[in-house]
Amino acid sequence: MSVPKRQHAVERTPEGSALSALAVQVFRLEGLLSEIGDELAAPAGQTTARWRVLAAVEHEPKPVARIAREWSLARQSVQRLADVLADEGLVTYEDNPAHRRAKLVRLSPSGRRALTRIQRAQVVWANELGAAIGLDDLAAGARVLDRLLAALVEPCA
Repeated sequence: MSVPKRQHAVERTPEGSALSALAVQVFRLEGLLSEIGDELAAPAGQTTARWRVLAAVEHEPKPVARIAREWSLARQSVQRLADVLADEGLVTYEDNPAHRRAKLVRLSPSGRRALTRIQRAQVVWANELGAAIGLDDLAAGARVLDRLLAALVEPCA
């Protein structure tokens, strides 16, 4: 999405103020979720960032560029994480029939064990926090975030 360039000061509308306030809350939430993710992943020797890469290839191998796009991350940072995970035997690289140079990242058996350990801890955490907040509020929040994500992604498509 492109940000309009303005030469003069513009007053923020009530909707613009509400979106800005929501963005601040989402940034705070992302920080807290990363901290909690690190705590959940630590017993498996992982971090939130590593967890994301492992989870991205849980069901199918993918090239680094696709993982980066799906998580809205820089390809280079995902490449560095995938290389470390490969060095540790948690993922492997394999030939990609669709692209000669872009290898596929595949979850290894030890990577699957680490991911499963993290996911088990996350289920307990999610169930407890989800029960405290309530299904209706969580579903409403997810709908708002879905609409916001669609509005941000669509102009780029």
